[in-house]
Amino acid sequence: MTTRFLLILLATLALAGCEKTGNNKSTARGSTTATPHIVENKAEARPVFHNYTLTGDLEAISKRGYLRLLAPRMTYTALPRNSMPSEMYRQQAEIFARSLDLTPQWVYVDSYAELIPALTAGTGDVIATNFTYTAKRQKQVAFTRSLNSVDEILVHPSGQSPDLARDTLRIGIAEGTAYYETAAALQAQNPAITLVSVAGNINELEVLNGISEGRYDATIIDSNLVSHVADTGRNLTFERVVNGKRELAWAVRKNNPVLKNRINQFLTSHSVLTATRENSKRDWPAIRQSGLLRVITMNSPESYFILRGELMGFDYDLIKHFAKQHDLRLQIIVRESPEAMIESLLKGEGDVIAGSMTVTEKRRRQGVVFSRRYMNVTEKLVGHKDSKNIETLQDMNGITVVVNPHASYHQTLKKLQESGINFTINTIEGVTAEQLINAVARQQFDYTVADSHMAQMEVTYRNGDIKLSIPVSEQRRIAWGLRADQEKLKAQLGNFIRKEYRGLFYNITYKRYFETEKNITRHYQERVVPGKAISPYDDLIKRYAEKHNTDWRLLASQIYQESRFNPKARSYAGARGLMQLLPRTARSFGYTNLEDPQESIAAGLAFKEWLQDRFPADLPLQEKTYFTLAAYNAGHGHVHDARRLARQMGKNPNRWFNNVEDAMLKLSRPEYYRNARYGYVRGSEPVGYVRQIRDRYLAYVEAYQQ
Repeated sequence: MTTRFLLILLATLALAGCEKTGNNKSTARGSTTATPHIVENKAEARPVFHNYTLTGDLEAISKRGYLRLLAPRMTYTALPRNSMPSEMYRQQAEIFARSLDLTPQWVYVDSYAELIPALTAGTGDVIATNFTYTAKRQKQVAFTRSLNSVDEILVHPSGQSPDLARDTLRIGIAEGTAYYETAAALQAQNPAITLVSVAGNINELEVLNGISEGRYDATIIDSNLVSHVADTGRNLTFERVVNGKRELAWAVRKNNPVLKNRINQFLTSHSVLTATRENSKRDWPAIRQSGLLRVITMNSPESYFILRGELMGFDYDLIKHFAKQHDLRLQIIVRESPEAMIESLLKGEGDVIAGSMTVTEKRRRQGVVFSRRYMNVTEKLVGHKDSKNIETLQDMNGITVVVNPHASYHQTLKKLQESGINFTINTIEGVTAEQLINAVARQQFDYTVADSHMAQMEVTYRNGDIKLSIPVSEQRRIAWGLRADQEKLKAQLGNFIRKEYRGLFYNITYKRYFETEKNITRHYQERVVPGKAISPYDDLIKRYAEKHNTDWRLLASQIYQESRFNPKARSYAGARGLMQLLPRTARSFGYTNLEDPQESIAAGLAFKEWLQDRFPADLPLQEKTYFTLAAYNAGHGHVHDARRLARQMGKNPNRWFNNVEDAMLKLSRPEYYRNARYGYVRGSEPVGYVRQIRDRYLAYVEAYQQ
């Protein structure tokens, strides 16, 4: 559930006065389940879509409630392109639409030639298929950032080697495709070439059949299709590149810059997020061997949050201390609720839940095994400043308390009702205790419940808009969550907690987050949350990110890593400005005043694009991002050395994490750097640089949905 939807939900409930509606379900005595006015009824038939004409940008599109996705009619019965099944394109486009709270609606045309006319006429909003960037198309539409790059390959019968400059050749090709432009250029150089038009909705296998059946002598396909069509018994040759490095992208209307920018943000964040999802149920030996501990947590002031550019939180600091003792890197996986954290753990998406999770029997029945407790709390009633004073449990008679039904608080409140306390429970799914406290502070609700340490934090930094009442539970244990098959990890975590609990590190950390008023207030004021700026240069960063088709949150993460948003920063090596470029590097791109934030960002992005071109164009988007960041830090020569070494080590030279980064670490050792073209590099620096930027970026994505 997005933050935007949660805010809409809370506002809707406030306007409804938290009364029952026809969709509310009665729970226990005096309990209701609050729901928004408009609820999707999955049992109902989906309404028939009637297309319309609209050429406006995202605001106008959003008012209609649909994102219309354009594709050729044959695309989803044809072969994979861009080395991924066509269904993956469909899923990616639909995920993007839903991220905007819009319904994805596919609008099919009969051929590639009809895509741009349909887009510009306003009968679709995004060309969301394997669409090649060409100069001719660029004059008509605005392309998003590149999804991938391919070569265009000439296909002809085996045993033949046509001379494209002289031979008579019939090339079968569909008009309106990028292939047609390439074939037309070949024809312009050799008039003996004839272009034989094929129907625009015929897939690649059917075109290849035309060669085998003698209807034409050759055709052109993308290089990433070769492995899928070469072994088809047609005795064809797939070798000659007739047009290299063709960029694949999506496209929007030229007057839709907001939509284009949102797509660019999504393509970056989605590729990074999906690349971090790897289901593997691991115990301690496998974790140690990988060198990586995957931690599932929630974005909350007590567990994990981002303070400007620093990742912080009590749970985060504790688990990071554990990882450091065992020389493990951390991968943070953020989920929006306790239920989502448990689901992620049981699927094997992460190794441990570190999110201030209360030990309950219900969670044990769900399959969670808990570590030793590292904190004791009580659950406290929290009311707005003008709410009734609650001094005893009997004072709760007649009040209404709002909680998430999946939180441990709900079970506590149910037991109080069963003991004879007559009050009402309002439940809202998908919200955090922090969000409900905010709603109580705005007097949308009278009371909620929160753990005592979190409640005290909230009272400390607020201006008296809430007040703490009595505990509604006995002391409860907070622990880390594991699966039943993780006995060895459980033992390691238990040893750590036994050693550290109430020790020096633990006490200092606890005091920093829960007892020091100055720190608590600073955390509240500077924590990155929706609606707050990441930096003083957000507008400038967004403008340049949009210009360069990148995600501004990724650029902000790198700028923080380089300069902590200080435009006057200087390194010992002489690098300057927000993006810490050497003056001679900046001058090579035409920039001289690196203390000017605008020039520094422009120069840094120009340098990044130059570096990106030093790597294979067909690398997946997220890998190209990581290699470019590593090169920005250490130089592209050292990254190429690490890729060569990774291949020698039997690792994947086209993947950064756990592959090329492992080779990079070895290049600081003589037995490896002596054989490297560019010699010694302190490999831990680019490895840490890329990981920290990636982790901070993911935190920015979680906090900042736009």
